[in-house]
Amino acid sequence: MCGIAALQIRNPALRGELGTYMRGMLCEIVERGPDSAGLALYGSERMTPSGTSTLTVIGDVDPDALLLRLREALPDGAKASVVVYAESVLVNANVAPSVLEAAARAAAPEAHVIGRGEHVAVLKGVGHPVELAATYGLTEIGGTQALSHTRMATESAVTAVGAHPFTVAEDLCLVHNGSFSNHASIRRRLRAEGVEFDSENDSEVAARFIAVRMSQGDDLTVALERLMEVFDGFYTLVVTTADSMAVVRDPIACKPAVIAETDDWVAMASEYRALAGLPGIEDARIFEPSPGVVYTWRLEAAALEGATR
Repeated sequence: MCGIAALQIRNPALRGELGTYMRGMLCEIVERGPDSAGLALYGSERMTPSGTSTLTVIGDVDPDALLLRLREALPDGAKASVVVYAESVLVNANVAPSVLEAAARAAAPEAHVIGRGEHVAVLKGVGHPVELAATYGLTEIGGTQALSHTRMATESAVTAVGAHPFTVAEDLCLVHNGSFSNHASIRRRLRAEGVEFDSENDSEVAARFIAVRMSQGDDLTVALERLMEVFDGFYTLVVTTADSMAVVRDPIACKPAVIAETDDWVAMASEYRALAGLPGIEDARIFEPSPGVVYTWRLEAAALEGATR
């Protein structure tokens, strides 16, 4: 089944409570996917400090050794930090994302990079989603928007690497409820074009496809419209970038989704009960997204200034 919950906060006064709201939303979709969970958190000064890049790695990593190797691999004057969140290891440094990723891969070639960017921190793990939220200290994290997923694995093994979201390009995250029937052929085509994969998960293929399309000039909406032309199957997707959130369902709309929108925020979840605790929900515009339609919301440029805790 899998469960999705996503929230974009427009009102800066509410951004300090992003993690609290997401924890409440996550608790209401646990039954849809109890084997693993993942979060993408945007705009948190604590996790993605201004002027730095953030990387998340998973694997048999000694954090102290990783930090020493990073300091050797990074340019002179670069400052790095390493923080462990269970299976996810968060790395920050005041260099470009590509520079940080190259240094991390050199320092820990056996590890998997599962998140990268200047604005997003990705945390993924195996276990009960509510327990993972407590381990991550989710209620203590603020920010501009967040994406979460609870997984019931059907296409690949239950591992932290196979959990959602898939973050295959800077600040781009995807979560998926459903299954793609032609992911293997699309994966082969992308591999022939030089695209590398981290897992056998069908959802990663969609993330890679979107990343390729956007690297070739598509915006998020157009990339998702092209995805609908190429991918077969049933799906509800939520995709986020540093300043945008998009929702799309397959043309038959097999998988559930509900959207609520106010002047202060916009939220999406697999079930309404995940939205019921949001402030002002009684006055929200609530609707089920139409099949085969891409819905996109964008944060104003001014709203991105001033990250929160």
